[in-house]
Amino acid sequence: MGVVLVILYVLLGVLGIVASLVLIAVIIAALMPSGFRITRTAKMTALPADIFPHVNDLRKWEAWSPWDKIDPNLKRTYEGPPDGTGAVYSWEGNKDVGAGRMTITESKPAELILIRVEFFRPFAATNHAEFTFVPQGNQTAVSWSMTGNKAFIMKVFGLFMSMDKMIGGHFEKGLATMKSRVEGSVKA
Repeated sequence: MGVVLVILYVLLGVLGIVASLVLIAVIIAALMPSGFRITRTAKMTALPADIFPHVNDLRKWEAWSPWDKIDPNLKRTYEGPPDGTGAVYSWEGNKDVGAGRMTITESKPAELILIRVEFFRPFAATNHAEFTFVPQGNQTAVSWSMTGNKAFIMKVFGLFMSMDKMIGGHFEKGLATMKSRVEGSVKA
């Protein structure tokens, strides 16, 4: 009987420690800011006007978007004008890319593109993407940013995985691919 009591006390102690750790994680997540901003920038040897169409025409994203490479069977649909304000791109993919819709909400030629990004799965969220094109001599600094608010579950997830590194890494890959395509077409 004594051994059973010792095992019971040990189990209760372990459960108490686990419950305390979970409570601490919940408190830390609750105190984290809800808003986020992720930005990456790449310099490209091309004029803003040569780069701008690669972003402004959502059909051209397939050539450089990092998410298109993750799911080769990605289903794409387009609505509205072929490019610029009002152009819409919807996707339906595997568990790694999920499903959602992007709508260009503002388009200033060779300067700025604003996009409303709605995620339907795996998590529902609405974020905002921004592309800026800033000339710097014979190069252009292209910045890709995303802003939004994290739901509580994403704050908890953020305790174990850096959203900036995860999403930022995709932005870096996308910008690098875009750079390669843009600089290749400018030289051709």
